[in-house]
Amino acid sequence: MKLDMALKEMGRQSESYSGGGDGEIVDFYGFSSSSEEEEELFVPPLNFSMVDVGVFRSGFPDVANFGFLETLKLRSILYLCPEPYPEANMGFLEENGIRLFQFGMEGGKEPFVSIPDDTIREALKVVLDVRNHPLLIHCKRGKHRTGCVVGCLRKLQRWCLSSIFDEYQRFAAAKARVSDQRFMELFDVSSLKHLQSSLIFWKR
Repeated sequence: MKLDMALKEMGRQSESYSGGGDGEIVDFYGFSSSSEEEEELFVPPLNFSMVDVGVFRSGFPDVANFGFLETLKLRSILYLCPEPYPEANMGFLEENGIRLFQFGMEGGKEPFVSIPDDTIREALKVVLDVRNHPLLIHCKRGKHRTGCVVGCLRKLQRWCLSSIFDEYQRFAAAKARVSDQRFMELFDVSSLKHLQSSLIFWKR
């Protein structure tokens, strides 16, 4: 009998909290929601990750990712593919005052892939300049070209090779290339060390 009375009371309370009209529902705990108001969900680009303060990496962003990218307050995008940047992406950059740096590198498969040392070096100069931060580095999938740039940056940060390779393989997964890892191992950072004073990573 007591259980029946308790259930009836809960039913009356539930009814007193529901309603409000126009699709609004107030639940038992007093939180209201509306079927007409849906909160925007942010969608990061493929393989998105933070490299360090003010520097991010990802695969190619599309329109669905623009809302998320706005939250990063980007100043620059470092694009590592040779193809022209899509019109929709260029529009997004213009609307948000984001500068595009393009260093086109072919993304062919081994053994025909050739990683241009000079291009990586010039791309790193953009990354090292904190005036370009916050900055997003991306290629097509955020694996090989982006992985090589980040890997060479890690050498400047004095990471050991095993840690550099672990990070590269985490993004490249089954597509990891021996040639990429060999390139990172042999890459000479001595010509970039004079720029490290402007790099935020060294100011800790």
